[in-house]
Amino acid sequence: MNILLVSLGCDKNLVDSEYMIGELLEKGYTVTDDENEADVIVVNSCCFIGDAKEESIDTILSMAKLKENGRLKALVVAGCLAQRYQDEVLRELPEVDALVGTGACASIAEAVEHALAGRAYKNFGSAGRSQLIQEKTGPVATGGHYAYLKIAEGCDKHCTYCVIPSIRGPYRSVPIEALTAQARKLAAQGVKELILVAQETTLYGEDLYGEKSLGRLLDELNSIDGIYWIRLLYCYPEEIDAALIDAIRRNEKVVHYLDMPIQHINDEILRRMGRRTSGEKLADQIELLRREIPDICLRTTLISGFPGETPEMHEELLEFLNWAEFDRLGVFPYSPEEGTPAAEFEGQMDEETKLTRRDEIMELQQEIAFDRNEKMIGRKLWAFIEGKVADEDAYVARTYRDAPGVDGYLFIHTDRELLSGDFVKVRVKGALDYDLIGEII
Repeated sequence: MNILLVSLGCDKNLVDSEYMIGELLEKGYTVTDDENEADVIVVNSCCFIGDAKEESIDTILSMAKLKENGRLKALVVAGCLAQRYQDEVLRELPEVDALVGTGACASIAEAVEHALAGRAYKNFGSAGRSQLIQEKTGPVATGGHYAYLKIAEGCDKHCTYCVIPSIRGPYRSVPIEALTAQARKLAAQGVKELILVAQETTLYGEDLYGEKSLGRLLDELNSIDGIYWIRLLYCYPEEIDAALIDAIRRNEKVVHYLDMPIQHINDEILRRMGRRTSGEKLADQIELLRREIPDICLRTTLISGFPGETPEMHEELLEFLNWAEFDRLGVFPYSPEEGTPAAEFEGQMDEETKLTRRDEIMELQQEIAFDRNEKMIGRKLWAFIEGKVADEDAYVARTYRDAPGVDGYLFIHTDRELLSGDFVKVRVKGALDYDLIGEII
């Protein structure tokens, strides 16, 4: 019985998809990547913002057509859309045979069995810790040399624009012992880069150990043979402290890269967002990080057109970005999500304004990124080979400054035969807007 699993949304969702694939393989199912060969399709859905919700629904409807025109016997919807819109999915999408929520990944095989038998099924699990420490037995969905390690689930921040706490539940850390065991298994499978993810990585361990323990976790992971790089994503800036900075410096496998979403810089907007910081504190944090770790690569994300953002507030943000010079930056137009306080705020903006402000931010960031890249010329760096450029003697690589899927690349021209996952030393020769050009030393 062939099963296709379509994973949408963030890398945290991808970890859940890997776990579900492992569960299905253990039950004797086979996995296919061809929708026309699938007897069962599982869509691991996302609904974080409006575009993600639309993509999930479009994917479900597209897969459902295979029931009429192909061999498809059952369609299962898992993940955030299933969790958030339980009644709506069952009512509006009768093609769906089973629902599996974010807290019930372990029930995926049972869901498939019920769906194939023509019996309705839904399981949304709970926000307990037991589901977190289930060991993954499936293949690494990223393809091999890097993997995401989800260190916690849920969130307690309750930002006014975000639905995650209502979908994923409260913050729950995975015990250090379980994470190190999982990391050793990944290393044994050939994984060389661990990318630590959670809704917020910086609060790791506070619920389990009574204090923030991300530094302790990094110490343990740093000692695992076969791991070359450890990368941190989703670090809330107000939670980055001296202990974490010291852990980044003392553990040689932890790359000098930090993803710290700030969302905005104006104090009034930050207050309305429910963020627990200020523009001055964010500026101080950036200065501290660059002083303590001079070669650090800083990435951030922003929201444009948040309710109540005046033209002056937008200009204040642009001025800050011009000063801060983030190496990497992403920006999303504000998406009003039902059930969140921000969706009811006064000062909602039209889509054109949101998009215009997003474009102005990205135009500025393009100039900043190019300037930052030019400063890399002459630097010697280690890089992972990601693949070969078709019909050219050239390869695509990632340096410590590049998280997969969201950042840039380094392009290498060489007649050497290289494989994905090879670790090579390069010298940067040139800079593009977001990418680098290098040569193997």
